[in-house]
Amino acid sequence: MTETARSSIVLRPGQGRGYRMGGMSAQFKADEGETAGRYSISEWWLEPDTQGPGAHSHPEDDAFYVLEGTMSFLIDDEWIDCPKGSFVLAPAGATHDFQNRGSVRAGVLNLSVPGGFERSMGMIVDWFAKHPPGRATV
Repeated sequence: MTETARSSIVLRPGQGRGYRMGGMSAQFKADEGETAGRYSISEWWLEPDTQGPGAHSHPEDDAFYVLEGTMSFLIDDEWIDCPKGSFVLAPAGATHDFQNRGSVRAGVLNLSVPGGFERSMGMIVDWFAKHPPGRATV
């Protein structure tokens, strides 16, 4: 098997391809073009008391690591509060969502496997421009 030549990436805090969606934002650090399609890695940040993307599923695995605050995750039918340092895996096909029910900004590092999820970001940003995330539900 021939390995595709890839370049190293070094990004400082706040660097990457950014997307704003009301009280939610995403910043892609590496995607399928830089990882030979193996994965996409991004940060997702939610302002206090902000809903996330809404319950959904897709063919990629989603792994999340909570960077700051407490993020509430819906995995299948259960909401679970996950403080800084928590890890969540939503395997391909699992219904999942996340939101920030707290009073401080919360963020997660997301690894999507395989890569390619970032191709949908233009459509996602457009949708959230028309339907901004509301207040978190309890």
